[in-house]
Amino acid sequence: MGELMTAEVTDATFAAEVLDSDVPVLVDFWAQWCPPCHRIAPMLDELAAEFEGRVRIVKLNADDNPLTALKYGVMSMPTLTVFHAGEVVSQHVGARPKARLREQLDAALQSLSTAEGR
Repeated sequence: MGELMTAEVTDATFAAEVLDSDVPVLVDFWAQWCPPCHRIAPMLDELAAEFEGRVRIVKLNADDNPLTALKYGVMSMPTLTVFHAGEVVSQHVGARPKARLREQLDAALQSLSTAEGR
């Protein structure tokens, strides 16, 4: 085990990896200099395993990939944004406890299943 469950995406791979995904994707916009970003990384790996097959969790270094961060108005790190079918479903700024991150993912999945059931 020990393998990270989150994948890195870049400006170049963002559309294919996130916008074109068949499942919702939580993007962790982070930066190397951001202590809260480092604190939530292990929680995101755990949630990636917990939600495997239902939600994909990826990381985008906002300093190295400024075009995507700018396009989605990311001004503070970490910014956690859930995308589905190319659209932003939810967005939260700042480090959050694992339970709150799980709630964000559950809420996004619930809203998607409700929308698809219409």
